Amino acid sequence: MQAVGVVVEYNPFHNGHAYHVQQAKKLTGANIVIAVMSGQFLQRGEPALVDKWSRTKMALASGVDLVIELPYVFSTAHAKQFAYGAISLLHAVGCKTFAFGSEDGRLQPFLDSFALIDRNRALYDALIKEYIATGISYPKALQQAYTTLQQQFPGAYIDLAKPNNILGFHYIEAAYSLNAEIQPVTITRIGAGYHDAIDEQSQIASATGIRQALFHKQTLQHVAQFVPSTTYQLLEEWQQTYKAFASWHAFWPFLRFAILRHTPEQLTMFPDVAEGIEHALIKHAKNARSFDDFMEKIKSKRYTWTRLQRILTHIYTGITKEQLHAHVTPSYIRLLGMTENGQRYLSIHKKHMTLPLISRVAAVQNTMLALDIQATTMYQQGLPCQTIHDDYNVPPIRK
Repeated sequence: MQAVGVVVEYNPFHNGHAYHVQQAKKLTGANIVIAVMSGQFLQRGEPALVDKWSRTKMALASGVDLVIELPYVFSTAHAKQFAYGAISLLHAVGCKTFAFGSEDGRLQPFLDSFALIDRNRALYDALIKEYIATGISYPKALQQAYTTLQQQFPGAYIDLAKPNNILGFHYIEAAYSLNAEIQPVTITRIGAGYHDAIDEQSQIASATGIRQALFHKQTLQHVAQFVPSTTYQLLEEWQQTYKAFASWHAFWPFLRFAILRHTPEQLTMFPDVAEGIEHALIKHAKNARSFDDFMEKIKSKRYTWTRLQRILTHIYTGITKEQLHAHVTPSYIRLLGMTENGQRYLSIHKKHMTLPLISRVAAVQNTMLALDIQATTMYQQGLPCQTIHDDYNVPPIRK
């Protein structure tokens, strides 16, 4: 059985994701799709719309055969570490190929861009430091350093100002750094752009657009045409149970408490809290009227919205920089769900996997896994209805 891997958040699973799954199988000839999926908190530093088990059900109903969890350490990290964790897991589970969506849709420019940076690594790193010293954010410093390299060594390179291209580049970088026998394939992103609002004349919308519609319209009917029927049903079940979808707006009272219960010195225990931002966090948490009001007060050129949200995620979950930095590579494969074909794949390939497969959390003691369990506990506490679904009492989902 040949497997193709995909790296996903499915926040929520929509028609564009279904297309991605279909194309991944078509372009690689694979008969198994394995998704490495973020857990309860995501790469842009926010809680997932619905929990990882609901999103696993969405995936299994729409063509994915195995869903494994990207640990919190990587799912809430910047793009390079996020990609490294994900590709490491796909390699460990036996994928021979991985497929990623991109705005460009051609593989060669990604390979050329990687070669450009890899050949000029010392210069690239020096340029990044030079641009950061001017006071701009780290992502902007990366972009400017890359632009400078392009000007010095002209060629047909990828546009790294676009979000899916950025992740695609880091997936390829991770595969090379691992010396992994896993080949990349890219699929052109169709329909809406990453940040676009929904277009009622289309069947494809971005996950961002779908979430915005759900939060602003407060009705599922506005997104029905953009998601598979199973996704719609699962969103409907979630809304009936919890009355609201997860977001920082819903979690704001708990996040505010988490900030204010710490002194400025204690806040510096958390990742990326430095340069006095700890004082601003406390000052504005005291008087902000809402999460958006709070964010507008604390964001700056150096502290972007995404960087701040990652900081807030760690403060909310209580996971410190010491805990995060203790882990640099995945130490297990956490199974969230499988189809019959997925189960058959595991039976054939399990003995060849390079990391232990975890299906029962209670049977394992692992410090990285403990952070996932802690993140789930805190995610659950932010929901208005305390229906407990935790890592100990939810077994892998079977379809």
